[in-house]
Amino acid sequence: MSEIVVVGSSNTDMVVKTPRFPEPGETILGGDFFMFPGGKGANQAVAAARLGGKVNFICCVGDDIFGQNAIEGYKKEGINMDGALIVNGEPSGVALITVNAEGENEIVVASGANNLLSKTHLEGVAHTLQGADIILTQLETPIPTIEHLANHCRKFNQKLIINPAPAQKLSDDILNGLFLITPNETETRILTEIEVIDEATARMACEVLFQKGVKNVLITMGSRGAYFMNGELRFTAKAQKVDAIDTTAAGDVFNGALAVCLAQNMTWKESIEFANKAAALSVTKMGAQTSAPYLNEII
Repeated sequence: MSEIVVVGSSNTDMVVKTPRFPEPGETILGGDFFMFPGGKGANQAVAAARLGGKVNFICCVGDDIFGQNAIEGYKKEGINMDGALIVNGEPSGVALITVNAEGENEIVVASGANNLLSKTHLEGVAHTLQGADIILTQLETPIPTIEHLANHCRKFNQKLIINPAPAQKLSDDILNGLFLITPNETETRILTEIEVIDEATARMACEVLFQKGVKNVLITMGSRGAYFMNGELRFTAKAQKVDAIDTTAAGDVFNGALAVCLAQNMTWKESIEFANKAAALSVTKMGAQTSAPYLNEII
């Protein structure tokens, strides 16, 4: 079985449903409260594992109840947690999430121990990284750690996928030689200064990223689908139409599903269409990891 290594964040998500988002300074009465395991890295690891991937998850948690529960939960999903670092005296990451009646969300993250996932820790698990067919990461991890990971993948000619969320600029050193980047429209604008509104502007944004050394670019555009471009291919994969309840982890499920397909050497078109289906199913359920579908659901 092909191996996937996810390097990233582990959080506990605290979710409140509300008819609408409050204005600044306003207090409103919400509805149901839920507590779910989350974090972009963990969401992607769980999504990949549920879809048949052999997953190693490299993360950092505190020695509190949130961290303990998270590690046990990931093991129950069949994820190898030998690369996890537990830091004494540090709080685990948490995210405060508000979900409105349309299924849209607003999220504030307190990173906690996620900020301590370092280059030194990655050096200690280099053997795990070197055994991966696909390495997947996001930006809830310190940027120097991402830089080290990118350098490692260049050195050993490994396939690194960066999901550049939460949105921020990335150095040319990270982007040069990168196998795949998967920004949404907002992240694309921050990376390229191009507003993606259609295929033409998506293509322009891809060209900017190619000039920086990225080999493959996949721009996710919500209900408008996903635009893919590399040196040989150029196409838009349509999104699946569903009634959204909670979009919290749709991008994470998409990336986890994509990693599974690419690790199994599926074509770009097959991989993206599969990932679109997985993401569509995820928004029909509440929560982050809890919304990640299983392979039989997609079939």
